[in-house]
Amino acid sequence: MAEPFYITTAISYPNGKPHIGHAYEAIAADVIARFQRQMGRDVRFQTGTDEHGLKMAQKARDLGVTPAQLADEMSQYFIDMCDNLNISYDVFQRTTEAGHHAASQELWRRMEANGDLYLDRYEGWYSIRDEAYYDESELVEGEGGDKLSPQGTPVEWTVEESWFFRLSAYTDKLLALYAAQPDFIRPDSRRNEITRFVEGGLRDLSVSRTSFDWGVKVPGSDGHVMYVWVDALTNYLTGLGFPDEGGDFAKYWPADLHLIGKDITRFHTIYWPAFLMSAGIALPKHVFSHGFLLNRGQKESKSLGNVTDPIDLADRFGVDVLRYFLMREVAFGQDGSYSPEAIVNRGNTELGNAFGNLAQRTLSFIAKNLEGALPAIHGHDAADEELFAVVGRAVQDDIPAAFADLALQQGIDTWLQAVFACNGYIDNQAPWTLRKTDPERMETVLATLFICIAQLGAGIQAVIPEKANALLDMMGVPQGNRGFASVGAHWYAPLAESGFRLAPPTPLFPRLELPAEDA
Repeated sequence: MAEPFYITTAISYPNGKPHIGHAYEAIAADVIARFQRQMGRDVRFQTGTDEHGLKMAQKARDLGVTPAQLADEMSQYFIDMCDNLNISYDVFQRTTEAGHHAASQELWRRMEANGDLYLDRYEGWYSIRDEAYYDESELVEGEGGDKLSPQGTPVEWTVEESWFFRLSAYTDKLLALYAAQPDFIRPDSRRNEITRFVEGGLRDLSVSRTSFDWGVKVPGSDGHVMYVWVDALTNYLTGLGFPDEGGDFAKYWPADLHLIGKDITRFHTIYWPAFLMSAGIALPKHVFSHGFLLNRGQKESKSLGNVTDPIDLADRFGVDVLRYFLMREVAFGQDGSYSPEAIVNRGNTELGNAFGNLAQRTLSFIAKNLEGALPAIHGHDAADEELFAVVGRAVQDDIPAAFADLALQQGIDTWLQAVFACNGYIDNQAPWTLRKTDPERMETVLATLFICIAQLGAGIQAVIPEKANALLDMMGVPQGNRGFASVGAHWYAPLAESGFRLAPPTPLFPRLELPAEDA
């Protein structure tokens, strides 16, 4: 039976349309999910939208619609983004669904039964934009002397009756968790930051609101709705059928990986494990906190007029080119930058010239000179064996090791070096010359290239699934031989003997031109 693997993104707050950061996280999670499927794992991949809270209520009021109407409209944009970017999610979890309310209320009851909830009065600073409480010591001074959150968002003094969670009681338990499982929080810089914060001592957390009613009702406490982060984090359980602890929950929980942005690390690595400890539920195995994606080195904002629609980028440059660029350009876990020029450059030089052209000229040569029949192998020489070793090591060892460690950029670089090796091989072997001087050697060279190109197509599937699978389909590679456990060359002889004919290939990556508005 395949080993389960449960991966989640953070759920997106749909008070605005998706931006490039949402796309980046969804694509990264999809690459990891697809890779794990190629490794033979039984993958459960969940994403969704976080639809409650004061921000949504205020936005709906400003637009003259109900919060439910706004949630329905805006969530669809995120579903469309995922579908347009070829995100292979299994569950799109919305927090307005009845099942999610039931899951959140069960979590609440368990925390209350454990003695970790009490009713009191909250007085303090609250950021509506972050949906977060901040201590006075965390605030910074903005222009004009206004108090701002550490994220630079406005805060307001809030006074209301509230339920509190005894977060202070979990200081030592959380520190013990970080010490016992150093890879619970990654990368290391985030773990160190969170550890220092918790070492400073934790205050009890206000976990309900009475100033608005757009949220999950607190069980047995009329007028209170749950703090949006109690509700939002519970989505990871809801999508598995909780509070039913059989079925999918028993199979997939605890989560193998929560993939999140660095700005919400505190919620996922302090609040979430504390809530789960209180409720007696197993903790997720890993939380990976990726960096921000900057537009030409600047954070996107409406005031700067530099907010990018990821679907527009995909339409202009191609879904797979965009996916490849984002995973290739940015060291995963760090901040990175993008621009149309950079996307075009990577797309043309690495996907188009290096890989696409390698496949095109090899397959075209076979289609034209061998009438599409797969070339016979007449004994390999040292150059062939060296190329097989380079490509085999990349696809069977180095890429899986890098992707398993979430070193996505490193894995793609390894793949690209193997592509370069194939280009060096075809230039050195010159099958167009061998056609006249040594036809048998020409066939062996072409067969060697065919096998290596297929392996490289399989190795990069998780990143560029549409183009990679189109290539493998064109080459006749069986579906069962596209995973990392079966990506060797043993399929080649049976395919060649079957009489398979290669049709003239279609270029995978037509040359990109910079749109006039970006030139």
